[in-house]
Amino acid sequence: MESYGKFAQVYDLFMDNVDYEAWADYLEECLKSEGIGNGLVAELGCGTGTMTGLLAQKGYDMIGVDNSEEMLAEAAEKKMESGQDILYLLQDMREFELYGTVQAVISVCDSLNYITDREELKQVFCLVNNYLDPGGIFLFDVNTVHKYRDVLGDATIAENREEGSFIWENSYDPDTGLNIYELALFLPREDGLYEKCEELHCQRGYDEDEVRKLLSEAGMEVLGVYDAYTKNPASAESERLFFIAREHGKKESKKEE
Repeated sequence: MESYGKFAQVYDLFMDNVDYEAWADYLEECLKSEGIGNGLVAELGCGTGTMTGLLAQKGYDMIGVDNSEEMLAEAAEKKMESGQDILYLLQDMREFELYGTVQAVISVCDSLNYITDREELKQVFCLVNNYLDPGGIFLFDVNTVHKYRDVLGDATIAENREEGSFIWENSYDPDTGLNIYELALFLPREDGLYEKCEELHCQRGYDEDEVRKLLSEAGMEVLGVYDAYTKNPASAESERLFFIAREHGKKESKKEE
């Protein structure tokens, strides 16, 4: 089973509980507080481009990176409808390449939790650090172990709508630290019948100390960690953490006299 195949077609429908506009305002506030009011910003795991488009509306020159052709197809359709000038790249964030450095990199909606190997997550952080301008900012969220283990656990979630239905069977393995959810989609066809599609998603939860360590090893300094999309400090009860990190160590090239 694949991830984000047919689900890409109805992803936005079933994610309408996420207040993307409020999140975009939060990201903008964080960026502006670091002196970034415009310029190049890259989003890792941009999916269908909802956040990419919102930040483009706020005046940022956006680059979206995702490894799902289906999700990027939805993003490209939104881009065409809006007339926005956004560059979308079909790339795996573990080995993404940009054409130069950017002022900021963002990643939202637990995209980084799909990186289930700690060394691979460190590699993502190293790449981010490499492509950030000197002093550039990295904003991202991650789901915590607490969320997967204690909140989702072995839950089954189902939702039925006119545009389609899904059954989400969640399972958390405390030995491996992996959270698996099997997603069964039922999408209506023109003949009145439903097509069943199945997808398998695998994520890993990360706690604050672990992420801090990996960011430091990648050359960045942590400026703040919050209970996601609030100004409340992170706690043991946080289900999603929001990190603000800064590139640390690059030097501006000297201008020729």
